[in-house]
Order: sequence, then C-alpha cells, then structure tokens
Amino acid sequence: MNGGAPITRRRFATLGGGALASFALGEACQRDSEAQQADAGRLAARPRANLATSAQGQRALGLGRTRDAILRVPTQAANAPLPLFVLFHGAGGSGEGVLRRLGSAPDEAGVVVLAPDSRDSSWDAVRDSFGPDVTFVNRALERVFDSVAIDPARVAVGGFSDGATYAISLGLINGDLFRRVVAFSPGFVVDGTPHGKPEFFVSHGTSDPILPIERTSRTIVSRLRTRGYSVTFREFVGGHEIPADIAHDGMRWVSQP
Repeated sequence: MNGGAPITRRRFATLGGGALASFALGEACQRDSEAQQADAGRLAARPRANLATSAQGQRALGLGRTRDAILRVPTQAANAPLPLFVLFHGAGGSGEGVLRRLGSAPDEAGVVVLAPDSRDSSWDAVRDSFGPDVTFVNRALERVFDSVAIDPARVAVGGFSDGATYAISLGLINGDLFRRVVAFSPGFVVDGTPHGKPEFFVSHGTSDPILPIERTSRTIVSRLRTRGYSVTFREFVGGHEIPADIAHDGMRWVSQP
C-alpha cells in the first residue's frame, strides 16, 4: 500500500484549487507575454505546414463587430502554398477600401491578401505606440494560417499612406516573418528592434501634396539602403495614389519565388 497521505475529499479540493490557481497564473503570464510582444511590435503567428487551403473568395474574418479584417483568396488559387500580402489602409480608411485600390492586381499575381482594419482611425504606432493593432493583426494572421496554405518564404506586408508607414515599421521589426515589404507613399518609420533582413518595394508620386516625396520616401529609401537593405524605388509622376501599373508591379514582386 502507498505510504503517502490518502486523497480525502477535502485534500482533493485543495489540490484541485491549486491546479486551477496554477492554470490561471499560467494564463495570466501568457497574456502578459503576448502584451509585451505586442508593445514591441512583434508578431508570433506563423504559417502552418502540411495544410490544405479551405478558404475561398473574399470574406470578412468575423473578428470584430465594426472593425474587422478581409481575407481574399485568388479565384484560380494554385494547389501549392500561396504568397500572402498583409495590406494596411491609410488614415480613416478600411481594409476593404485599400483592397479596392489594388484592383485585380493580387488575383492576377496569385496573391492571397489579408486586409485588416485598424482599431482606431489609424494604426496604433502611427498615433502613439504599438499595442492593440499588433494584437489584432496577430489574431487575423492566425486565422489565415489555419485556413490557407501559405508559403513561408513569400509572406509580405504592405500598405498605403499611414498603412505604408506601419508596414515598413512592422516589416523591419518582423523581418523574420515578412520577407518583403511594399510601401505605397509612406510618411516615416517608427523605431523598433529589427529582426531578419526583408527586401523593400517603395513607390511615391513626385507631386504628392499630402506626404511630399522629398521629406518622406526619398529620405526613407536612403536610410534603408544605408542600413544595408535592398530597396526597389519607383517614383512616378502623380499625387497621393497607387497607379495601376505600380500596383501590378508590386504584386508581381510579392509573388516571385
């Protein structure tokens, strides 16, 4: 017979309470860790291996009542793992709105697009500091990675205007996830600890009245190149916009092996 103390009803309840307390403490520590990662701009979600794509067409992910995220899978999606483009909108915009700016370019390039809405009028770090938007983007990515076979070597992030600023900033901090960054008319870069070595595709109109190219993209591109990053820079005659040919070139660049 075992010489240990017998498991009485009271002792079982005590042990059970201790286990529940440990579980609760573990959950709290996990939440703290996730919050710390979000505050640093870090994303934990990663593509799944050996997954068959189940998502089709364009749909909202259902992660928020008024501010959600749009997932669009190409109509003629390949059976092999697909490239993913996480697309951030400008100030006062939405995922659905910025997705329309790209027209048919993602479908024609065979690129899956995740277009989330910011939690507020613009992205957290553009207004203040990293936090709730990083958490939401991570949740959206986890949902995508659960339903779409994504090629880990072709995960990209991008955006327009404030969204381009956010994409460059998150792209530098998460270069171990995002191998490529597309910035359509960015404004500046939010400081953070860089990881990985992503490549960049930057475009900007020479007559942009909202974010003048001299004070934004030309400075950003110069500094990225000085830090050793590979940058494709497309200046075009125009304003604060994404011309169709630039959108198509950007999506083809994202989709290449």
